[in-house]
Amino acid sequence: MDLQTLETEALKLNSNARARLAERLLQSLETLPDAENDQLWAEEAQRRHQELEAGTVAGRSVDEVFREARARLT
Repeated sequence: MDLQTLETEALKLNSNARARLAERLLQSLETLPDAENDQLWAEEAQRRHQELEAGTVAGRSVDEVFREARARLT
C-alpha cells in the first residue's frame, strides 16, 4: 500500500482511532536515533519550504485552501 492510500484510509477512521494511531506514530518516532530524527526534520523543513516557495499547502494552491477556509466560516 502506498503512502497516499494509507493516508486516505487512515482519515476515514473515527476521531478516537485517528488519535490513537497518531499517538502510536509519534511514539515510534521518539525511539529514533538523534541523527535519523535530525534528518527527518531537515527533510520536512525542506518540503515545507518548497511548498511555501510554490504557494501550495499539502499539494493544494494557497488560493484553494483559503477559499475552502472561507466557505467553512460562512
